[in-house]
Amino acid sequence: MPDSGLEGLLRELSPQVLGALVRRYGHFDLAEDATQEALLAAAAQWPGEGLPDNPRAWLITVASRRLTDLLRAEQARRRREDTVVQWTLPEEHLAPAADRLAADSDDTLILLFLCCHPSLSPASQIALTLRAVGGLTTAEIARAFLVPESTMTRRISRAKTGIKTSGVPFGMPPEADRAARLDAVLHVLYLIFNEGYASTSGPDLVRSELSAEAIRLARIVHRLLPDDSEVTGLLALMLLTDARRPARTAPDGTPVPMSEQDRSRWNSEYIAEGVALLSEALPHGPTGQFQIQAAIAALHDEAPRAEETDWPQIEALYELLLRLSDNPVVSLNHAVAVGMARGAREGLAALEKLDDRISGDHRFHAARAHLLEMAGEGAEAVESYVEAARRATGLPHQRYLHGRAARLRES
Repeated sequence: MPDSGLEGLLRELSPQVLGALVRRYGHFDLAEDATQEALLAAAAQWPGEGLPDNPRAWLITVASRRLTDLLRAEQARRRREDTVVQWTLPEEHLAPAADRLAADSDDTLILLFLCCHPSLSPASQIALTLRAVGGLTTAEIARAFLVPESTMTRRISRAKTGIKTSGVPFGMPPEADRAARLDAVLHVLYLIFNEGYASTSGPDLVRSELSAEAIRLARIVHRLLPDDSEVTGLLALMLLTDARRPARTAPDGTPVPMSEQDRSRWNSEYIAEGVALLSEALPHGPTGQFQIQAAIAALHDEAPRAEETDWPQIEALYELLLRLSDNPVVSLNHAVAVGMARGAREGLAALEKLDDRISGDHRFHAARAHLLEMAGEGAEAVESYVEAARRATGLPHQRYLHGRAARLRES
């Protein structure tokens, strides 16, 4: 098997193995260490010896043996320290075998619920999800979020400790809590995707490794919950949005507005898949936020030219979205849609009605500058572009906004 194929297989099996160990033995932290050692053993042995008949069972067996060693060492240490805590070794458990498939759900999904437990902060949820379910190393996650590896190590350690102290069992959430807990999982995947697609800090506009990982995890959740329309909607939204990534940046790394992008560079396969998923989701169940956002993205993607974008329909969809979510970014996007559908002056009037939650954000000032430019108010537009650049945290956005201001001054 090629190295890329082996790496993909191990990344797919990693959360299943970790989930199986945690389900049977508990001890999330030690189970993860044992899983990583089993994956390293597979990476070393399988290229030369060939794949075992059941790769998942092989990994679970090796990881279980290693977990036994780790627990024995921990138990011995605790005995030496005369602690009263006595941990049960794996062979003393009466739980089902770890390599037995879970009867009513997939361990990967349960692991996602665990990593996105409400007792954890959003930053911890994201870090633990990428580490435990995504299979990224701590160093890779730290690089993706532009923090020192030691900082990310502490963040992940705190998350594991939080799960341990919460006492939450490894299993599907109770039926009464399941919808809210699934919403938390989808929100975390959405945050991971957004940070990859439109980085909020650092020198690069796009961190494709994060958006690609979010899509991969969303595909897993969709495979496990194919009848959930919001899961389908989130995957459709990611695909329809990421389809535009090849045309989003100029050679110098600055963002290219959608109206100026070369649409021939958009990923037509992602667009077709996203539209098909959206068509599948909308007739089933209540219409949620991700489905509406996906419908907006589809309208952008299906327009042959920017001038042919159906802005009145996009405005209507944002109005529907506002009924479901009191999100200031949605309000901002709705104001822009009003300006594009009805004229810049009406868009500016809608902007003025927004509250302080968004008025300090660089996106508010960038939108205001764009609408002022459309309205022919060049001097005010320059001021707003400069103010947006001052408030932006990402270097590509700062360069782009200063560039827009400079072009207006010269015109």
